[in-house]
Amino acid sequence: MFFKPGILALFISSILISGMVLYAAFAGAQILRYWDINSGSETQLRLERKTYLISTIIGYALVFQLLSLFLFIYTADSIHPFFTGAMCAVGSLNVNQWGFPLVMLKIITFLLAGLWLILNFADNRGYDYPLIKPKYLLLLVMTPLILTETIIQAKYFLGLNPEVITSCCGSLFTADTKGVASEIVSFPRLVMEILFYAAMAGSLVLGVVFYRTGAMGYGFAVAVLAALVISIASIISFISIYFYELPTHHCPFCILQKEYGYIGYLLYLLLLAGGLAGMGVGLLMPFRQIPSLKAALPAIQKHLALTSISCYLFFTAIATYQIIFSNLKM
Repeated sequence: MFFKPGILALFISSILISGMVLYAAFAGAQILRYWDINSGSETQLRLERKTYLISTIIGYALVFQLLSLFLFIYTADSIHPFFTGAMCAVGSLNVNQWGFPLVMLKIITFLLAGLWLILNFADNRGYDYPLIKPKYLLLLVMTPLILTETIIQAKYFLGLNPEVITSCCGSLFTADTKGVASEIVSFPRLVMEILFYAAMAGSLVLGVVFYRTGAMGYGFAVAVLAALVISIASIISFISIYFYELPTHHCPFCILQKEYGYIGYLLYLLLLAGGLAGMGVGLLMPFRQIPSLKAALPAIQKHLALTSISCYLFFTAIATYQIIFSNLKM
């Protein structure tokens, strides 16, 4: 099992990403300490040359970091037949204590990696490296998380035991168990539907306001993040059951399987991309008055806002279509 292509790819990529991020973090610490754009010293010139290389290396590394989330979920789902009791990725993740913490950590590093790429893109639009210190400060925050993820991922895969009898999603995502999942399932469906559509409507309205006026950037970012969390909870609570056409099946992972046209990958991609783009708008708000970015930053934020709006609209449309035309009538 260890030699399955997906597992090997995740192992190799995580080691390479960790190495590149660690090198970049070390150089970033030097930049944070010694960087002075007004200086013509040898140290400053060396740092300016180095930052080109570091930005390129870390840019590629973090793109792979984004992709690794979906590769990990796909791999976890593909190995579930090896475990007794597993019906989808839930069973694979539940084989040992590292599976679900690893998923949560990968989502966090996905968002942080995406925000760094947005910050780096904006920094490259300025002629005087205006965001050099903020982006390397974010990198220093992100580095221990990526290293921790690499360690936990190794513990998870090395701890897989085919002889373990694991739990299926039907026993985990039910109101009869204890935990966050059971609380979401137990929450009144009508209330959850209202929360979902209100969160989506709020984020979309604020997105349009920002796109047209440039105002409410922070409010839009907060609304997008709230909509992301509520949407994931809504998939568990009521959206998934319309895909399965079973009122008792609340698993957020089975929709990733072939039987449902792999629709889950599209749904989660839309949510994460939309959430990331919306949060990127808020991330860039404090830098709008920097002289070298005054011309470029509003256009970048508008593109991010439009991306977020489009992704969330598409997600809402798919979910609503399924609810209306599903054979399941609640």
